Amino acid sequence: MNTTLPFPHHDAPLSPVEALNRDCFCLTLDSDALALESETGLEVGQPGLAEMVRQRCPYLFAAQPVFVAQAQLERMAQVVQAVESVVALPAYREQALATAPDIARFDPGGARGVFFGYDFHLHQSRLALIEINTNAGGAMLNVLLAKAQRACCTAMDGMAPTLADVAHFVQRMVEMFRQEWLLSGHATPLSSIAIVDEAPEAQYLYPEFLLFQQLFERHGLRCVIASPAALAWRGGVLWHGELAIDLVYNRLTDFYLEQPASRALREAYLNHAVLLTPHPQAHALYADKRRLALFSDAAQLQALGVSQATEKVLLEHVPRTEVVEPGDEERLWSARRSLFFKPIAGYGSRGAYRGDKLTKRVWQDILAGGYIAQSIVLPGERLVDKLDPKTMKFDLRAFAYGGAVQWVAARIYQGQTTNFRTPGGGFSPVYTTVGAAGAASCGSAEGCNMQDAQAA
Repeated sequence: MNTTLPFPHHDAPLSPVEALNRDCFCLTLDSDALALESETGLEVGQPGLAEMVRQRCPYLFAAQPVFVAQAQLERMAQVVQAVESVVALPAYREQALATAPDIARFDPGGARGVFFGYDFHLHQSRLALIEINTNAGGAMLNVLLAKAQRACCTAMDGMAPTLADVAHFVQRMVEMFRQEWLLSGHATPLSSIAIVDEAPEAQYLYPEFLLFQQLFERHGLRCVIASPAALAWRGGVLWHGELAIDLVYNRLTDFYLEQPASRALREAYLNHAVLLTPHPQAHALYADKRRLALFSDAAQLQALGVSQATEKVLLEHVPRTEVVEPGDEERLWSARRSLFFKPIAGYGSRGAYRGDKLTKRVWQDILAGGYIAQSIVLPGERLVDKLDPKTMKFDLRAFAYGGAVQWVAARIYQGQTTNFRTPGGGFSPVYTTVGAAGAASCGSAEGCNMQDAQAA
């Protein structure tokens, strides 16, 4: 194993996990198994999917894992629980919803919201919650990825997710949608689901919609993939063609159903004629980026009556965030190199800027309103090729439901934000390490040389 490769920006000795992310070049993704599982998998196989992924999104899956210590995964779960405990406070909900559109104050009928995504940076043991998404994508894609992992050396044993872990995650997915239905007070069984997004076939993650459709139908649920404009509100029922829709799995970025195309869905939701998950209230309570300013402010947390233990967890793991106000122009401009600016209503890294990359024109747009400034916490680092040693970045996404983490995945990328367009990048499985075990032996001739053998 080459232990002299560069790993920049470090001013402290590497931890065992960081050493693995630098020095382990084992290829754990079995591409043939991935293609086979994509096409014929018992739970999520979809004929033609493998070719669709190759053509439309060839950098969706990384060939190598990201290593994360078990203690860090446990801390991620603690952060998720801390957020959940604050959101449960009546005073917090009143404060958060006071600045949200009217539809966010509408009672969603008991639904919690499926597939929240808590996005973390992990750098030199510093774990930071940088964002919460309420319609996070990638869960089903990571099922495929986990099922196509092949340990290439004995040091990997016990680190990778097992097939039993994957099967449990898939089962929890289906149970989660049924639980949403029960929480909404329905006595009859859930029978139909619409996966809704704007122009779904044009979405980059459309392959995942097909996987979800297959999963639901194999569990006895009728499922369609539709744009909101394809839905009709008539006779007190939400329809897609001749199919009455019980539940909408919401992947829209029209978070408050404000666009004309969302009219039918909005009417059905406001009349409690369809279960919408995730829903507008969830976005206002969790994903509005102004919430990060509260989670990182000791005075606001104390004013809400947050417990000291919860406050400690949040202040240690949520980077200092503030809403950009015109009166703060001079101070924020002077500090911009240590800040990341994000639109309050943004998604998918759109309109987000590192402070050291700002132009005066963009700065004026930020000052016009609707932005937060967040202290920069660097992402993790991963070397993926010992023949061409370039450092790539990674972040971590914890999929959660009802305050419980269901799965953790990594995303490897280059550039300012995740983009799934970098050779060597994409979704990456998280391999869990308890301590230094495996750090010395991973990359032996049995392991890391596998990359050379496969390239030959």
